[in-house]
Amino acid sequence: MRLHAWIHHNLVRHYPATPPQEVAPFVIDVARNERCSLQVGVRMEGDERQTVRLEASGPAGWEVRVRRVGYVPMPHHNTPVLGPADTEGLGRVPGYVPDPLFDEDALLLPVGETHAFWVTVQPGVEATPGTYSIALRVVPEQGEAIALEQQVIVHDVTLQPRSGFNITHWFYVDALMDWYQTEHFDARFWHVLEAYVRDMVAHGQDTLLVPAFTPPTDGVKRPSQLVRVTRTGQDAYTYDWSDVERYIALAQRCGITHYEWSHLFTQWGAANAIRIYEDQGQDERLLWAPETPATSDTYRAFLGQYLPALRGFCEQQGILKNSFFHLSDEPHGDHLPQYLADRALLRELAPWMPVMDALSDIDFAREGAMDMPVPSIRTALDFHREGIPSWCYYCCGPRDKYLNRLLDTPLPKIAMHGLLFYRWPFQGFLHWGYNYWYESQTRDLIDPFTTLDGRRWERGWAYGDPFLVYPGADGPIDALRWEVFAESLQDYQLLQTLGVARDDPRLAALVSFSEFPKVARWRWELRRALLGGA
Repeated sequence: MRLHAWIHHNLVRHYPATPPQEVAPFVIDVARNERCSLQVGVRMEGDERQTVRLEASGPAGWEVRVRRVGYVPMPHHNTPVLGPADTEGLGRVPGYVPDPLFDEDALLLPVGETHAFWVTVQPGVEATPGTYSIALRVVPEQGEAIALEQQVIVHDVTLQPRSGFNITHWFYVDALMDWYQTEHFDARFWHVLEAYVRDMVAHGQDTLLVPAFTPPTDGVKRPSQLVRVTRTGQDAYTYDWSDVERYIALAQRCGITHYEWSHLFTQWGAANAIRIYEDQGQDERLLWAPETPATSDTYRAFLGQYLPALRGFCEQQGILKNSFFHLSDEPHGDHLPQYLADRALLRELAPWMPVMDALSDIDFAREGAMDMPVPSIRTALDFHREGIPSWCYYCCGPRDKYLNRLLDTPLPKIAMHGLLFYRWPFQGFLHWGYNYWYESQTRDLIDPFTTLDGRRWERGWAYGDPFLVYPGADGPIDALRWEVFAESLQDYQLLQTLGVARDDPRLAALVSFSEFPKVARWRWELRRALLGGA
């Protein structure tokens, strides 16, 4: 038997056929309170399979976490397929791709296969500047252990919390109910919910979608509205906010600071009232027919009562100034007249309510249809050039040379999110898929460990786009891509903490969301210069 083991940085994927690596020693540069990670690759030649365990430890007070990198099947590349700077896995896909990170420090290592462990390191709160070592030991069932060591340089910089840039990933309450088989909002639901919200916060998210009503996006979902609605007469309603209050309290306890309220009109056109159920929808009794027009008397009467109640609740909770409100998702083209009619209704009934929505058509912003547009990164710089304040987003695309974090997006490219977000004065980032574990536009659960495209690759969805976490026994299993994204957000904090100007010459290579450095070394050298020069 010959066991190979090596340390590699966190921006490379190890595939089953990856040969043993000869990696030159490297150091990891971090701020005093910055999380970092590395990988330990293992491969065995000859003899029988056997269990291999990784032991890892750091200085006193440091947190060192070991996880096993798991594989998921990827039947095709996400098109278009470009060169290695923009498409990962050339020659490996179709095949197994590393992504889920299991909380395991051992694996049964087959002969002739490469596997890896992901090691996350968090310096202790009392860490002082200096060079430290992380001790790593690969222990096979039989034979001698292999000792490795990784140097971490802690610099005299303390990252300050990110400000002025919110991040939200749409969170699907119905997916928790269905996967964990809860009885609506039962004790099991609230227990599992907390684990997921804590995971979002741990990965840099500060804004949480609040499903006051079942989100009207991507098909007709299982009812999951937090607000209990009672019809008391013809076009007369009362509202019970107790579950919303519990949801907000849990979110605040976990570290969420901002709240995103579900859309008030249907997706891709804003033509209809959304589906709202009596009570919380357990028996799916709708308050009106699904085809009810958006500006009908029926829906106007409902909104005329609900919107003041919503404002009162937000004021009572002290979250009104930290709340974001949606009209309709992804309006475009000839949807503008209907969108403007709906916006006029909201301005009449709730003049206090600012509106933000994901879209790409700049004409909506030019017409003043919403207060805060959320353009695709394909068009976001057009909004910036016209002086229109905005967030930014991507969904399924753009791909090719653009920033993204799909299963075949190179990890050095994913690691550029934080720097690119900082380069221009966008005010937030939105993504639609934190935990969408469904076949597209259905209520049918998929197995996230074998299906990563919502069964819709042939119709434009991408492997790795619908979700960033896998369902574990009592909470989420993080994706490798989710970890790299989260670490990239620390770059935003670093630039902001140091007061680096957005037009600083050191950021000049960040030309657009498609033209930027896509090699790990460029980012490392920038970070080293920033940390060392502080």
